[in-house]
Amino acid sequence: MSLKKLPRYFKPSLALLVPLALGTACQSNSNPAASGENGAAADSTAQALAADSSAGSGKKYLSQPLIKEIYTADPSAHVFNGRIYIYPSHDIETGMPENDNGDHFAMRDYHILSMDSVGGKVTDHGVALDVKDVPWAGRQMWAPDAAFKNGKYYFYFPAKDKQDVFRIGVATSTSPTGPFKAEPKPIAGSFSIDPVVFEDTDGTSYMYVGGIWGGQLQRWKTGKYDASVKPEPAPNELALGPKVAKMSKDMLSFAEPVKEVKILDENGKPLLSGDNKRRFFEGAWMHKYQDKYYLTYSTGDTHLLVYATATSPYGPFTYKGVIMNPVEGWTTHHSIIEKDGKWYIFYHDTQLSGKTWLRNVKVTELKRTPDGGFETINP
Repeated sequence: MSLKKLPRYFKPSLALLVPLALGTACQSNSNPAASGENGAAADSTAQALAADSSAGSGKKYLSQPLIKEIYTADPSAHVFNGRIYIYPSHDIETGMPENDNGDHFAMRDYHILSMDSVGGKVTDHGVALDVKDVPWAGRQMWAPDAAFKNGKYYFYFPAKDKQDVFRIGVATSTSPTGPFKAEPKPIAGSFSIDPVVFEDTDGTSYMYVGGIWGGQLQRWKTGKYDASVKPEPAPNELALGPKVAKMSKDMLSFAEPVKEVKILDENGKPLLSGDNKRRFFEGAWMHKYQDKYYLTYSTGDTHLLVYATATSPYGPFTYKGVIMNPVEGWTTHHSIIEKDGKWYIFYHDTQLSGKTWLRNVKVTELKRTPDGGFETINP
């Protein structure tokens, strides 16, 4: 979730885009989205900007937006029954001024996308959950995730409650595309943003959550919410890590209190807050490869997507390197899946709008190195 003012974070991202002497920045998507199955109306602004963006802005992008009819971000991708389902945020234009708390990210609902394979036709299945249908929620439906277990699909989402505090909600459906019915209350003991649910090879599921600054993680340092806490610890203090908790068997609650995930440097020392090219900011994702656990996350104000590995889902994790250099826009909220023997990373940028709060979801292949690491991507 992007949280900082435009002049500071927009320029570094543009520096990584490759200028073209001739041609267009945004060629038409070779796999445009099908119209929404549920009759969802397209955002006319997105369509207009998509057309305008092909008029030669002098930029070259690694990949093209999956859909152009609406703005989407923070893609959480999963393979269910052989098909790829993407659970993104749905960006909208509200006219709100930007601020560090991210109030201008005022998303109100969620759409779900799907496709048979990367490069195939993308379907927008329409609205799967709306804030008006969540009894406890007040505003800001930010980056979600999904899981399948017990014959049901579970949709996890952050939203601010009526006291303007972020909590994590859960909704269920018999279909991966919804519609989803929300539980009447948020998950007990949950807070902050960016939930991701990881199922280990033994069938145990874990939820990872957290984001500093507007994500409010720093306000829970003592275990109780304190709105007066600064956006993050002082540079010489320990950096905050995401939180993790084992899920209950019904996937509707935590089976234990949340724990902090420690991220260490190459010498086994915890990362400091001032180490903002490596420390955790938001957007965690978890996957397992060759018996190692891979925690990938955004560094926020330095615009990198990085990874750390561990031998336990609880960590501690050791920082390893950069997966993706800065996108056009701000943080690289992402997800990683394996499909048909290849690894893919889903991410977002601002190709269609040029505005950090109106983003578009993309995907590209993620190539692994022989040691289990990754080739760094220039988006």
